[in-house]
Amino acid sequence: MSDRVLQCVVLGAGPAGLTAAFELTKQGQRPVVIEADPEYVGGIARTVQYRGYRIDVGGHRFFTKNPEIETLWREMLPATEWLTCNRITRIYYRGHFFDYPVRPFQALVKLGPFTAARCIGSFVWAKLRPVRTPRNVEDWMVGQFGRRLFEIFFKTYTEKVWGMKTSEISADWAAQRIRGLSLWSTLTSALLPKRRGRRVITTLIDSFSYPRRGPGQLWENVARTVNERGGEVRMGERVTAISRTGRGWTVSTRDRTGETFTHHALHVISSIPMGELIACLEPAAPPEILAAAARLHYRDFLNVALVIDRPHLLKDNWIYIHDPNVRVGRVQNSKAWSEAMVPDQATCCLGLEYFCTAGDDLWQSSDAALIELATREISKLGLCPASAVRSGCVVRQAKAYPVYDDGYAETVATIRTWLERSAPGIHCAGRNAMHKYNNMDHSMMTGLIVARRAAGVSAQDPWKVNGEAEYHEVVTETVPGPGGRYPQPAVL
Repeated sequence: MSDRVLQCVVLGAGPAGLTAAFELTKQGQRPVVIEADPEYVGGIARTVQYRGYRIDVGGHRFFTKNPEIETLWREMLPATEWLTCNRITRIYYRGHFFDYPVRPFQALVKLGPFTAARCIGSFVWAKLRPVRTPRNVEDWMVGQFGRRLFEIFFKTYTEKVWGMKTSEISADWAAQRIRGLSLWSTLTSALLPKRRGRRVITTLIDSFSYPRRGPGQLWENVARTVNERGGEVRMGERVTAISRTGRGWTVSTRDRTGETFTHHALHVISSIPMGELIACLEPAAPPEILAAAARLHYRDFLNVALVIDRPHLLKDNWIYIHDPNVRVGRVQNSKAWSEAMVPDQATCCLGLEYFCTAGDDLWQSSDAALIELATREISKLGLCPASAVRSGCVVRQAKAYPVYDDGYAETVATIRTWLERSAPGIHCAGRNAMHKYNNMDHSMMTGLIVARRAAGVSAQDPWKVNGEAEYHEVVTETVPGPGGRYPQPAVL
């Protein structure tokens, strides 16, 4: 037990938590970071090792419109360790592969003239009879692409990811994740040459940066830097209680051996799931807040990595599987991201992603059963003969995706309002803590903002950072801080 009062304790060593800790060390602070995983930092952006093969758990493109995040990536990892990858992605549908972004003439040939005509007709119909206020993903996507294209290229995969009908998923998800994408933007991206200054739709980018040894390399380096600057990243500890004291907050933790620890701080930055944060508070939150936290749901997934006895199989970074006859949702190709991810260049490694919910049949399956399933399905899809699979491993990721079901926004707002009123000094940052399905650059931006709030050098609101890691309000003034001057939001 330590009686030292810290400026800040950070919960979770994922992109938001480690970015916050990194920023705090630049402000002269020595934060303590609590991470439940005993081995890996980076959260869903970690890189797991299996017999020398490096597995990018979620598949991460490093692309951002935010120049501050772009600069930060280069500060966190030396320039020599960054690669530029060409984005090669395809969709698998009814035995055919379609380039993504969709190439209209290719799609016309592969879908056939009758289906293609139906796609064009349904798109025209959707524009003639638009849904003015889409309530769910199905409404939103049909409005952008027409029903037939939606059913071919979006419905099956989206329902695999979320385990629910597209009519049950809030339209907020589509508006945030694929903002600006429509049939017109897809066609123009495929047909027109790139022009300087032309707006980039994030979903359609042609290239991206990537750490040579996977995204975990970046976060391992950040954790090492935090330790070198006087902070501390504590692995294998779980938060058991967070209680208010006269000197700020007391965070109690327990490691895998059962030993307990206590950390005192003026501020707590939480990147753990919002429901877990609420459950840890002492005294307990009011019944209505506990009930709200219980209404928040998450989607989990499994990455079944197969080592293949072939030097090359695919050119793709990943393939989206729009086939209801197999359970796999997406296939990653590690070697297409970086050859350094594969120790034996006579082999390659494919990661098959299965979306599930903790406790269901997939999640409870043994590793051997999942490797057998993945081997069978990779052969059924025609991507690789089963005989070429040398070995495999399973990576399980709980609470990978916050679910945008009906009523989630009101639930999050209720909890957020209560935290701001009743738990000053606790700051939420990142995907799970804010229950906001965002990209890595967005999570990092929220981590930067809450760190600067905790250090007293900024008053920005992390909840006003949108899904593209841009700040909503117009910046008009700055305030000095130990590490420089930071933008302040205008008073609206």
